[in-house]
Amino acid sequence: MSSQILANLRATAQLCKRVKCLQRSWAPGISAQQSCAIHVDNPPSVPSLTTSYAHGISSHPLLSKTVDQCLQASVERYPDREALVFLQDGIRKTFAQFHQEVELLAAGLLAVGLKKGDRLGMWGPNIYEWVLMQFATAKAGIILVSVNPAYQLQEVEFALRMVQCNAIVCPTQFKTQKYCEMVRQIFPEMNRTSPGRINSLKLPDLHTVILTDSHQPGTFHLNDVMQAGTNQHHQQLQDLQKKVMCDDPINIQFTSGTTGSPKGVTLTHHNIVNNAYFVGMRLGYGWRKNVRLCLPVPMYHCFGSVGGGMVMALHGVTLVYPSTAYDVHANLVAMQKEKCTFVYGTPTMFIDMLGQRDLAQFDLSSVVGGIVAGSPCPPEVIQNAINIMGIKELSIVYGTTENSPVSFCGFPFDSTERKTHTVGCITPHTEAKVVDPTTGLTVPLGTQGELMIRGYCVMMKYWQDEEKTRECITQDRWYKTGDIASLDKFGYCKIQGRIKDLIIRGGENIYPAEIEQFLHTHPKVQEAQVVGVKDERMGEEVCACIKLKADQECTVEEIRAFCRGKITHYKVPRYVTFVQGYPLTVTGKIQKNELREQTEKLLGL
Repeated sequence: MSSQILANLRATAQLCKRVKCLQRSWAPGISAQQSCAIHVDNPPSVPSLTTSYAHGISSHPLLSKTVDQCLQASVERYPDREALVFLQDGIRKTFAQFHQEVELLAAGLLAVGLKKGDRLGMWGPNIYEWVLMQFATAKAGIILVSVNPAYQLQEVEFALRMVQCNAIVCPTQFKTQKYCEMVRQIFPEMNRTSPGRINSLKLPDLHTVILTDSHQPGTFHLNDVMQAGTNQHHQQLQDLQKKVMCDDPINIQFTSGTTGSPKGVTLTHHNIVNNAYFVGMRLGYGWRKNVRLCLPVPMYHCFGSVGGGMVMALHGVTLVYPSTAYDVHANLVAMQKEKCTFVYGTPTMFIDMLGQRDLAQFDLSSVVGGIVAGSPCPPEVIQNAINIMGIKELSIVYGTTENSPVSFCGFPFDSTERKTHTVGCITPHTEAKVVDPTTGLTVPLGTQGELMIRGYCVMMKYWQDEEKTRECITQDRWYKTGDIASLDKFGYCKIQGRIKDLIIRGGENIYPAEIEQFLHTHPKVQEAQVVGVKDERMGEEVCACIKLKADQECTVEEIRAFCRGKITHYKVPRYVTFVQGYPLTVTGKIQKNELREQTEKLLGL
């Protein structure tokens, strides 16, 4: 054997040793002896974790595609398959039809003066133009800014200023939301300005207003924009595809802002493409035929735009939008009429559907699976969705907007125990660890602490807010979720609640979610929310805000008696209020801060 061959063999052996060493030690703070990687293409059957750190690995690599490349691939595979169905508006588009209109609108946006890297705010309810704008901006390299459709004048002005929006798109009006009128209040000069030439001292970056449904002074009608692109603009659009990269920012989503001013979560093609890809793979969209997804969640949120729109583009599923605004009855009608196979919703949405008196009259036999996400879901709600609605393959999903959004997702065929008591298993190419919030050290397996996430899914940044970005993303790119959680040896996660929602009663830490889940076992209770209210002696006391089932009556003492002897004495609610509903965000999340304030005022505290 020649000396050169021997030298090559030695070099190869040394390289293998170095690779193995790197494989053992690449996760900071985790010893080489501790097992941490879990293969998660299928439900893990062998316990792998020995500490509260998990790394989901997969045989499927990350995708390095842009949003438009994903859509084009599905158009080529399923040109005549329905991509979008908007029942209330009577709109149906095949993948080929939708892609053609995306091309027209993308060229039109260039024609009216927008360019790669500009920010365009989409402000409105669940309408076809929303998802059309989502993919047209992505093709043109324009950053879509998802604006809460419930924002009022000061809120939308704040949002547009924060991200220096160059354009805003909205309907003239929807229900009580007079979008165009509010825009006109921000830009009074709009009435005497040509479309695309707004010059405002208040918001100097914004020059274009596009209305989806009418002609107004100083604005473009969306139809006119779609016809504005010339051959030159279409060629410019094609040339632009060589410059749009998967690591470019493509979407800004605002955090809810319930505890302060909203922050602009900046997501890239790489973030949302891969998140949608792996969520779809987890749910089996890769092998299922003719998936029809009922999507009542709002488009402006990641749940709708990534879990819906992006999943459609990547996996070729059909999206069925039951109504422009949330309507529980319309959800059931859509599932029956369109023979939907999957349905998404927040816990509140599933509670509402289960609470419909005529639920049994709907044929939901086509619905095999779905997602519950957005906030903690009581086990009884999950069991009832499975047993009463027949959604056997219901998956529980956990995430945050800053994580694109999903980091844990259940498998469709998980056990009832896992579906009701965890938020699913770590997703591919994602790391999670649970740390002591005080020391930052990883806690023993099964111990509660703050959940942290690292991987492709972590946002790029908060838009032009380095301080807030540094507060929530560490130097080694761990995102602090602010959630109290624990991991099991299979990589499944339990969420105990938000650190900020923790009730501290006389030195005892109380997690509201635990009490809420117990109260849901009461036969008269439809929904329960628990908050901490002021108390001079104990600091905080537990208050249960209960929504009763239809035609039920209940007393405070009845609820307290139900709790005694079944949960620890200091968790028994000191106060009980009966409510008709809860303050909600547009995504259906309970606004706990506002609920706490309302309750304290009601109780005279």
